[in-house]
Parts: sequence; structure tokens; C-alpha cells
Amino acid sequence: MAPRPQPPRLPQPPHQPPYANQSPDWLEPAMAANGIGSWDWDIRADRLVCDARALAILGLEELGPAGGGADDGEEPAITAEQFLALLHPEDAVVVRRRVERAVASLGQCGAYYRTVFPSGEMHAVRFRGRVLADEDGRPAHMVGFVWDATVELLKRRRADRAATVREERTLFIREAAKALSEAVTTADVARVFTELPLPGIPPDGLILAVLENGRIQILAASGYDGDSRPPHDHVPLDADHPAALALRTRTPVFLASQREYRQRFPGAWAPVVGHPKHAWAFLPLVASGRPIGVCLVSFDEDHALDHEERTLLTTLGGMVAQSLARARLHDAEHELAAGLQRVLLPRRVPPVPGFDSAVRYLPAGTGLQIGGDWYDVVPLPSGHVGVVIGDVQGHDVHAAGVMGQLRIALRAYAAEGHPPAAVMSRASRFLADLDTGHFATCLYAEVNVDYGVVYAVRAGHLDPLVRRSDGSAAVQHIAGGLPLGVDPEQGYPVTRFGLDPGEVLLLCTDGLVESRRIDLDEGMERLRRVFAGAPGADLGALADRIACAAADSHERDDDIALLLLRWEGPADTRARHQLRRRIGQADLARIAEVRGELRDAARRWGVGDLSDTVELLASELITNALVHTDRDAMLTARLFHDPENGHQRLRIEVEDESDQWPKRRTPGEQASSGRGLMLVEAMSDAWGVEPNGSGKRMWFELVSED
Repeated sequence: MAPRPQPPRLPQPPHQPPYANQSPDWLEPAMAANGIGSWDWDIRADRLVCDARALAILGLEELGPAGGGADDGEEPAITAEQFLALLHPEDAVVVRRRVERAVASLGQCGAYYRTVFPSGEMHAVRFRGRVLADEDGRPAHMVGFVWDATVELLKRRRADRAATVREERTLFIREAAKALSEAVTTADVARVFTELPLPGIPPDGLILAVLENGRIQILAASGYDGDSRPPHDHVPLDADHPAALALRTRTPVFLASQREYRQRFPGAWAPVVGHPKHAWAFLPLVASGRPIGVCLVSFDEDHALDHEERTLLTTLGGMVAQSLARARLHDAEHELAAGLQRVLLPRRVPPVPGFDSAVRYLPAGTGLQIGGDWYDVVPLPSGHVGVVIGDVQGHDVHAAGVMGQLRIALRAYAAEGHPPAAVMSRASRFLADLDTGHFATCLYAEVNVDYGVVYAVRAGHLDPLVRRSDGSAAVQHIAGGLPLGVDPEQGYPVTRFGLDPGEVLLLCTDGLVESRRIDLDEGMERLRRVFAGAPGADLGALADRIACAAADSHERDDDIALLLLRWEGPADTRARHQLRRRIGQADLARIAEVRGELRDAARRWGVGDLSDTVELLASELITNALVHTDRDAMLTARLFHDPENGHQRLRIEVEDESDQWPKRRTPGEQASSGRGLMLVEAMSDAWGVEPNGSGKRMWFELVSED
């Protein structure tokens, strides 16, 4: 088969640059009018030829005929690398990549790049080019146009700056709102405001002032030193002053210069004379329609704020106003709660000889930070000490009020000398009679100063803990009853245990050991571990350590009361040789308890040989006082040393409030009573009856040889 004949190849016109004579007549004037230059890059010879306008756009006028950059008859030219060296390094990479891709594909390309002129000015240039092939279809030339885009660069920079400022301001508003929302107190709001970095308009001074008693008073300031204290303090609301005007009109006042300040507010100008600030923005703080203060933003140079800047500052003023109003309300509530709690709790723990004590109260972490937990230490008529820990249901103002009444009542019952069971029963009846709908848990303990015996009663409360002399700690179980106010007729059993010198008794409320995430058993074990330790430690430091380890301390939803009591042992001879006890009229079982204490005291005082006699005779006097009167009786036992005669004298006194004196009788053989005074007279070394105010005092003495 004969080969198919090929069509004849048409001759290709030689390549001519766009500025050659073949160009239309209108092209050159059009390019000149629009500032467009042309160029031709000989790819194989790596020779870039530009017309005069292109050289000017590229900053290469020195290569033109006027600059003497080329020999006669030779067009000025540069290589591709020389051209790329003129570009910004970041842009040179982009231009190279696009040109190489266009050459490879015999296509076209365009780019926007920055170039630095020999004078150091930054310019922007746009170019558009197309690759032309030779007769063999290989890339030979790239021709195109170039024009100055510096105006576009400036516009883009301004747009970028504006976008950046808007982004910064949006971020600032978000961060400021977050910081102000987390500010709890007025001091927190003042700190946050005076540390704000305003974007785009960094101020030289910031002032936060509040309206108090008709005057604008500075709360906090930054950007002012000792020599330039703010001249805007204690300004009356009706004054001719920009801050006062802003508050009265609820409208910001902007002053761009000292001249404007002087012209608009001549009456307030004098304090500003010589002041380094030259521009101000007074922003009223209005919350719920009520003016509460002023924000002041100042500058060291004249500064006319534009619309966006004023909008930003006005928005900031609104946020500060809401935060400040909330913080002031919090401060007022906190001060009210703290003041009420200070009044309801003991102002101080009275010192008791032979004891060291420490107390702590931690309010709940939420709400008004006030509650129904309380503690108390009560010196008793016997010379001993009563300790109380209690918790009224709830942690609000109502619970705190009930707590205050109950604390005072329980303290009064204890101070009258009633035994622990009677103190608790009367307190329960008192709370029930208040009819508040609240109940309370409580633990009351009477601690014997002489030899560390504790008589404790518990009404639905936590058991106490005891830290022994070896540093170990354990829960001391106490027989319990119902919470106070639930059943006013219920009695409370007494649990007796002892303390050795140096041992510590811990009483607390359930907020210390129980939370939403920690149950009671786990909390008690955690408290026991914290409480255990070396004996002799400072009780204040120990109380702080226990309080710091409180369960769920960061989000505590219950208040905490804590009381530590350490028995140091008998404080002196008087305390060691004296015992006082009140016996209630309806508490005859107390007589057996007092007899046991008298026997223990006699043994500890070194007159154990008198214990049987003193127990019998004291029981007779107490019974006589209770049977023949309708009031309580008070027993006092004292030991006196008589070094001259070489013996010790034990004196027992029983006081009552009856004016009826005892009569000595001679009972018959079958009589069931009447022998008490006969026994006292027969077995004591001395006895008698003395008047005591509205009542009397019966006494007897027993002598023991040293």
C-alpha cells in the first residue's frame, strides 16, 4: 500500500514581541494610558527584554537607554535569575513554579508578587504571560504584560490590618467577657478592668470609679504613678465634669485633646492642667437602668477615636457595668452573711485551765456562705468544761437564725450545771417549741478538768474522734438518740470515756467528711488519717490541716464546724482538788453517777481510805436536798491540806434553794427514813448547815492523816 500523502506544512511566521511593528495602532496608546508594560523572555537564550514602561514598573530604569544600561543598538535585558532576585523571597518561589508549569505545558500564567526597588520601597506587580513555541513545537518565548499593583497591595494591607483588628477585637470582647464573668468581688472586677489590653487602641491609663453617696470615687487605676494621680476622684454627680455628664446622660463622653477638654469643661479643667494625659473616653456604667460608676480610658497623645473604636469601648463599658453590679451585690451579701455568722458564733473560745482548744468554721462554697453549723466551749459551774458541736438542717439565713437561738439555749442549760443528758433533752424540747420546721444534730460533752473523764451525749450527730498519746486516732463511739426537735420527750443516754494528758478530742460536722463524691465511711477514714500524728503539735496548725483536707473543698455544698480540745492534765492544785456537780430534781440516776465521781476523786486525791464514807454521806445529803425541796442541788467537794496538824480535810457541800432547814429526828426501828442526819453526825468529823442566799448549804468534813 502506497503511503498516504501528507498535507504540505505551512511556513510559521517568525516570532515577534508584542511591541513589534505588527501591533495594532491603538494598542500602544491603550497600554501607555493604563501604565502597562510589555516583555519578551527568550527561553533558550535566557534573555528577558522589557520596554521602558516595564523597566519602570520593575524598578530597572537604569537598564534603559536613558540610564545607559545597554550598548548602542542592543536592547536592555536581564536573565531569569536576575529577575527572580528582584522579588520577595516568598513570592519568587511561587513565580518560578508557575512559569515552569506554563513552559512545560506551552500554556499561560499570571502572578502577583512584591519587589523592592533600589530605593528600598516595597512595590507590588502583576504580570500575565503566554508561552510561544517554535516550528518544532518546543517552547521558545514567553511574552506578556506587566503593570504596577502597589495600590492593590496597600488596599490589601489595609484590609488585612482591618480584618486583623476586627479579629483581635472579637477575641478581646470574648476574653474580656469571660474574665469579667469569672470576677466574683468588686476587687476582682477592678483588677480585670485595669489589666485589659485594648486591641488597636492601647490606652495609657485606665480608671474604674463607682458612684457612692452622690460622688464618683475611684476604685482602681492603672497607668498613673505617684506624680500623676488621677484628677477625677470624688467628683460630685452634679458637677460640670465629663464623668458626671456621662453618668447623668448615660452617654459616653469622648475628648480627643486637652484643647477640647478645656473648651467643653472649663470648670473641670484646672485639675487636668499639667497632667500627662491628652485624650479621654468617659464610659458610663449603667446596670438595670441605674448608674453605678464610670470607666475612664485615657491616652498620652491626642487621639480622635473612630466609630469602631467608640463602639468597642461602649460595649466594654456595658460588660463592666453588669459585672460590677453583680460583684457589688455579691460583696453586700457576703458581708451580711459573714457579719451574721460572726454574731451567731462565739467571738472567742474562753480559756479553760488544763485545756487547749482550736475551732474553725468554713462556710459553704455556694449560696450565701452561711449555715446552721456551730461550735461552743462552755465553762461549767463545776469548774469543768462543756464542748458542743451542732448542725441545724440547711445552710441559709433561716438555718443560721435557728442555730443562733439553739446555741444560746444550749449554752444556758449547760452553764446552769445540768448534766449532759438533761442539757440535750432540754435543747430538744426548746427546738421543738420554736416550731421552725428545722431539726438539728448535736453532740455535747462535759469534760472533767480534774482527771479527764468525758460524759458525752449524741443527738443524731457524728461520733467524735480521739487522738491518743501515741499519735494514733480512732472513732469514739457514743450512744445516740434522735436529732434535736424530732421527739422532745426522748431521753439521751450518756457515754463515759477517759482522756489521758495530751490526748485530743475532735468534734466536727458532716460537711467535713461527706460530700457528693465521698460517702460518710470514706470521709471518716480520711479524717482519721489526717487527724493522726505526733502528739504535742500546735492545735491551730492541726485544725488548719484538717480544714484544708475537707472533702470536696473547692465545690463544698455544706458548711463545716470543727472543734479540737486537748486535755493537758490538772492545771493546778485547786483544780486538782475540787469537784462540782449539779443534780437535777428529776434526774435521780445522777446521784449514782456523782457517787462514782466522788469515789474516783478521793482515790486520785490520795484519800482513798475515805471513799466509802464520803460516798455514803454525800448520797444522804443529796437525797435529803432533792426529797425535801423542789429544786436542783449543787454538790461541791474540796480537799484541804493542813500542814500544821499533818492531815488532810475533805469537805463536802450540798446547796439547794429551799429556806426549810433540816430537822434531826430519832426514827423508830421500823421507820424507812430519818436516819440521814444521824449518819452524817455519827460518821463525819464535823458537819453543819449555813444560809446561802435564798437557800442553804449543808456540809460535812472528813479528816485523813497524811
